Amino acid sequence: MTLLSIILWSTLVAFLIAQVSTFCTTIYLHRANTHEGLKLHPFIGFLMHLELALATGIKPREWAAVHRKHHRFSDQEGDPHSPYIEGLWRVLFLNVVMYKRETQKQETIDTFTPNWKDDLIDRVPLIGDLGPTIGMLLLAVSFPLIFGLSWWAGGLLGIATWFLNAGMYIFLNAMINSICHKVGYRNFEGQKATNLQWVALITAGEGLHNNHHEFPRSATMKARKWEIDPAWPVIRCLTMLGLAEYSESTLARVDFDKLRKAA
Repeated sequence: MTLLSIILWSTLVAFLIAQVSTFCTTIYLHRANTHEGLKLHPFIGFLMHLELALATGIKPREWAAVHRKHHRFSDQEGDPHSPYIEGLWRVLFLNVVMYKRETQKQETIDTFTPNWKDDLIDRVPLIGDLGPTIGMLLLAVSFPLIFGLSWWAGGLLGIATWFLNAGMYIFLNAMINSICHKVGYRNFEGQKATNLQWVALITAGEGLHNNHHEFPRSATMKARKWEIDPAWPVIRCLTMLGLAEYSESTLARVDFDKLRKAA
């Protein structure tokens, strides 16, 4: 295997891990835990939380609190990461800094997640640091075997791949909080957030952000038939298997009669 092919394969692995994390984020963290628009079987929730712990180090309560605050003050003073206040490019490249800054405010955590219940993974001491460390070690141990490299070379490549995955994941989230508030189309003019289908395709539907801000408790991000929410078929599949449930009444939809009257 040539050096170029090894680099390309490790990049693909990083991208795939980031994509799995993105699906776990939107289904488990966002739609289920934060907005309660979806109820997951505890085992599915555990698996998704475990993946996020190993691949990102995210603490669900912190994520939920920051996101709920974002909705409470969307694109107004108090929003942790509004491109209208901070600037689009600043949020795009420094979104993770803004997120970390907000998680340090105990008032935010207490105010926006007052009745939060920790699960088994949350109770592991220092899980925010321990999870990524274990995730890196898993890649560091497996890469020498997969690519036929020495333990040192394969181990370092595995660790580098973990960080590349983290960088991709952070940037995908930053795109939602920056670009998808200023660039794109709106189904609902009362919301400043926008929809960008191409962003939705690489963020498990999160790029349909205007729809989400109008219907935060919807289990799907799509509001029109032609819009594509990649996470929606996964949720439908889990529902058919009895591993998830949601309410039809809260699903996002465009009221075409209302639009015609407004026109």
